[in-house]
Amino acid sequence: MMRKWFTVFFSVMMILGSAQSKKTSAAVKAQAAKPAPAMINPDIPALIPTKRNGLFGFANQQGKVIIKPEYSNVGFFTEDCNLLNSPNVKARKFGSASYASVRRQGVDFRIDRIGKRVYQYKDADLAQCPFVFMKQRFHAYVRSGFYGIIEQPYFKSEDDYRSYVIYPQYQYLHILEGDDLDRPMIVASQNDRFGIIDINNNVVIPFEYSDIKRNYSWKLAKLFEVTKDGVNYFYIDAQNKGY
Repeated sequence: MMRKWFTVFFSVMMILGSAQSKKTSAAVKAQAAKPAPAMINPDIPALIPTKRNGLFGFANQQGKVIIKPEYSNVGFFTEDCNLLNSPNVKARKFGSASYASVRRQGVDFRIDRIGKRVYQYKDADLAQCPFVFMKQRFHAYVRSGFYGIIEQPYFKSEDDYRSYVIYPQYQYLHILEGDDLDRPMIVASQNDRFGIIDINNNVVIPFEYSDIKRNYSWKLAKLFEVTKDGVNYFYIDAQNKGY
């Protein structure tokens, strides 16, 4: 009798387990079949730093938070040459662009693209980055309180307008770091507002911001970090779309 009861119980459990397995399998397949969010701009990262309630995380290009904002500081998903050249062979993989550097409660980590903290920085693991000097082709030049752009080998006289690539006419100019030295992006200020111009003096980003940071976001991610109120910063691409 006991054996018969056990046989019936085992059969029921097998049926329930099979049904649960099928349900789980169906859920996994449905998740796999669900299309990934479309990339709005293929030239910029899929995951972009975002700030919520004073803490940083990452959102996709549609603005959906993918990695919970819980960090005091974050960087883009980019290479870290200190780790790529680490004396610790096991640490080198965390220097690839598959990971981002973040800081939580004063401790620095590398996280993967689902937000898992996979490596905690250790001084002993860090190597010196190889020094690569890239001399800028163009330089800002101030005349009579206004900023312009010159190319040093061809600059003859400040009184000759033909010596200038862009004649001094702006309140401020700053050439951003980038990979294309022949076509840099330039932070410009006019009428107390900031925008972006190119080396041909074409307006790339309208003069509608109270500040544009002079950092590496253009070089690393093809994004500009801007603010309209001087407090809340966000990213825009070269088409002036915000993220």
